[in-house]
Amino acid sequence: MKFALHFGNITFPDPEDAKRLVLAAEAAGFESVIAVEHVVVPTDYSTPYPYNETGRLPGGIDMPWPDPLSWLTYVGAVTSTLRLITGVLVLPQRNPLVLAKQLATIDHLTSGRLELGIGVGWLREEFDALGVPFERRERRTDEYLAAMRALWANDDASYEGEFVNFKGMSCNPKPKHGQVPIIVGGHSKPAIRRAARYGNGFFPATGAGLDPSGVIQALRDEAKAIGRDPAEIEVMTGCPNALPGSGKDPLAAIAASAKAGVDRIVLPLSGFGEGLEDSLAAYGEAVIKPVNRT
Repeated sequence: MKFALHFGNITFPDPEDAKRLVLAAEAAGFESVIAVEHVVVPTDYSTPYPYNETGRLPGGIDMPWPDPLSWLTYVGAVTSTLRLITGVLVLPQRNPLVLAKQLATIDHLTSGRLELGIGVGWLREEFDALGVPFERRERRTDEYLAAMRALWANDDASYEGEFVNFKGMSCNPKPKHGQVPIIVGGHSKPAIRRAARYGNGFFPATGAGLDPSGVIQALRDEAKAIGRDPAEIEVMTGCPNALPGSGKDPLAAIAASAKAGVDRIVLPLSGFGEGLEDSLAAYGEAVIKPVNRT
């Protein structure tokens, strides 16, 4: 079982704290760290946040939201094994050719440790401020994924779509392993469809009391329906009963998640309390090492 920590960039936005986090995580046996994205946060918005009961983003408008790619590049430079995941980057807000270059460069500089977690976005007011149409963002996302993969796969690449068109273009350096792994975030039917068709991984939401077991099964069914082996798609999701202080047996909770088809457990940094280095090290000894010895 792999273990990830989220959301590193908003919990530890300052450089020395970020460095302290990732070095402690790597030493404790965590496999990855996740960074989340909002380019801008509206002062007033009517679009409900779908991942908690309040319908509002956590924190105030002055809360730091460091750019996930910049933050991951920084922590990638001070670590050697920790994988670097966006969870999630709002793909339809980005230019796919510029993004393909950024991602391949980061992956190249960090020896192939980058994974691109993507979502279609939910905050209409943010799209409006960026001048990006909120409508049809699902289709835009699918095209952006295909266009980036075309640029990563070969030189003299071409792509023709409704939102992206280019011919005979080369984008270098290439990702170390040929492609940057794509993790599709979300729990809707379109997200499940997208993960089955395009995803190397799937990150179903766990907020607002959402049970991921149903969407994991839906992903398996969708993959089989299109002739794809569901085992090719790595599933990552939360496991509240595996957190320190939950009062539950973390080893039993993780075993249940593994049985349900989860490959990577995602744990919020807020669950580790004070004394970061000690709490992460203790979790590594009490949970990560025993789980991965079996």
